[in-house]
Amino acid sequence: MPRKDAFLLDAAAHGQHPSGRWQRAYDDSRVDAALLLPGIRGALPGGDPRTEATRQAVLAELQSDGYLYRLRLDPRPLGDAEGAFLLCGSAAALAAWQAEVPIAATRWFERSRAACCVPGLFTEEYDVQQRQLRANLPQAFVHAMMLETAVTLEQVGR
Repeated sequence: MPRKDAFLLDAAAHGQHPSGRWQRAYDDSRVDAALLLPGIRGALPGGDPRTEATRQAVLAELQSDGYLYRLRLDPRPLGDAEGAFLLCGSAAALAAWQAEVPIAATRWFERSRAACCVPGLFTEEYDVQQRQLRANLPQAFVHAMMLETAVTLEQVGR
């Protein structure tokens, strides 16, 4: 059995939440926006129901005012512990695109894109309540995924 197949079988046996979505770790049932990445990057076949269940759980649990948080660190409201992760907004856009929900994909992209500073740079986090950039500036991963998302969503007009 190829190594990637063995890995997926193990993850399905130990890392799948009873609701059908992926969970953060084998011993951590929380939802994490990073769980959008396996579907986006092709680790799972297109249309895998666990990918859509995970996408829906991430949006239900970690979204606030059109921005996405990486995970809920504690019982406090989102935004009290840290800012929304701009990289996660692009991941939500790509996940919506993959799920064939192009309007949602465009909304996620535009909302994340709006969180840049005057010269058009992005930080790692965004304080949704205060409308301020937080953490590292500039954040290369956010810029790279923003560009990837723009190129992917550009296909809407084709």
